[in-house]
Amino acid sequence: MTESEEQGVDGLRVRVFVIGREYKVPQGLTIMKAMEYAGYQFIRGAGCRGGFCGACGTVYRLENDYKLKFGLACQTTVEDGMYLAVLPFTPAEKAIYDIEKLHPSKTVLLEYYPEIAKCVSCNTCSKACPQELKVMDFVQAALKGDIEKVAHLSFDCIQCGLCAMRCPVGIVPYHIAQLARRLYARYISKPSPIVLLRIKELKEGKFDSEFEKLLSMKLEELKQLYEKVEMEE
Repeated sequence: MTESEEQGVDGLRVRVFVIGREYKVPQGLTIMKAMEYAGYQFIRGAGCRGGFCGACGTVYRLENDYKLKFGLACQTTVEDGMYLAVLPFTPAEKAIYDIEKLHPSKTVLLEYYPEIAKCVSCNTCSKACPQELKVMDFVQAALKGDIEKVAHLSFDCIQCGLCAMRCPVGIVPYHIAQLARRLYARYISKPSPIVLLRIKELKEGKFDSEFEKLLSMKLEELKQLYEKVEMEE
């Protein structure tokens, strides 16, 4: 833990309640770091810690506010009077299929996930999404058989399961979206010229010497090299 985390952003502390028990933690911590500061150890329910794996879905509410709020513990910052409860994994049923035997028809999503037809357009799924995706919109697109729209609207889904937990009729939006993206990638999207070129170069051995160089480097050298790499936006 860094010195800034120990003291809080401005030296202040906030009250958080973990399953009813009060703790005072430095202001500015994420929920995950605040719980660890309070003595909790994450054996499950924590993965990448960077907002990508969706393992740390958390439900909370603020003092004197009856509304439940949802977020990822690794991203959401604690607030004074925050009541926390870590959610279990989402036991959402997933359809079994062979993507090679499917076809991107208008009804394929509905065939494997017939519960789509039960959507009441309450938008609860969108409100629960920590990525602020238009979940209800892609569920409705799935109902209409618009695979491409579902794929695009759900592209940033990290499958945390919060949308399924909140759906009053038992729809599992993130599994539906995953099937749509797989169908889109397999049958609808056009191959990227850059990817095709890179595959050709790999097969021709263009990067073999670079790979050999990397394999011969020590761990510390690899870390230093990685830190110097400029990431594309």
